[in-house]
Amino acid sequence: MTKKRIFYIIFFSVLVLCFFGALAIALPGYFRTSSPPIGIVQPFSLIDQDNKPFTDKEARGKISVVNFFFTTCTSVCPKMNNNLRPVYDAFENEPAFIMMSFTSDPKRDSAAKLKRYADSMKVDTKKWTFITGRKDSLYALARNSYKIDDPKNYVSAIEDDFIHTQFVALVNRQGEVVSIYDGIKPSEIKQMMARIRDLLKE
Repeated sequence: MTKKRIFYIIFFSVLVLCFFGALAIALPGYFRTSSPPIGIVQPFSLIDQDNKPFTDKEARGKISVVNFFFTTCTSVCPKMNNNLRPVYDAFENEPAFIMMSFTSDPKRDSAAKLKRYADSMKVDTKKWTFITGRKDSLYALARNSYKIDDPKNYVSAIEDDFIHTQFVALVNRQGEVVSIYDGIKPSEIKQMMARIRDLLKE
């Protein structure tokens, strides 16, 4: 093989790589292989921290970050919500983004108590909403829609059932759970923020 032919092979190989690199930048997600969603958010009707109805429609067409916590928790929950604060700060002014924290202890976490908690966090509850309601409805969401707790953990007597998890669900505009992250690991929160940026571009 002549030097000239080798030169042309290298030249055109570099040219092709540059073309596809530019295409990947211009069209985010173009080369990403689509994988089946982890879960699909089912319709729900609960109440927010202002004691107003809150349904799945509130997040329709938006990227959403979802977790379950309870206000009296002194271990995982405070650390998880503190780790989520940078996510709120980064996307607070993004119209197509919302955060939702559902209580796993609705017996104690009334709307009024969630309101006090939200006030202590100093967040805009239109962007980071705190939600309560029927325990069975909340737990069905956690396990069957958002997939942040194993359905096998279900206890037949709902009053004896309890969810305590640090996992956070990321949901796309179509209501599909695309990723689950560990909310007490800052490295995973950073990964989630990068994925949010990608989803917002799609």
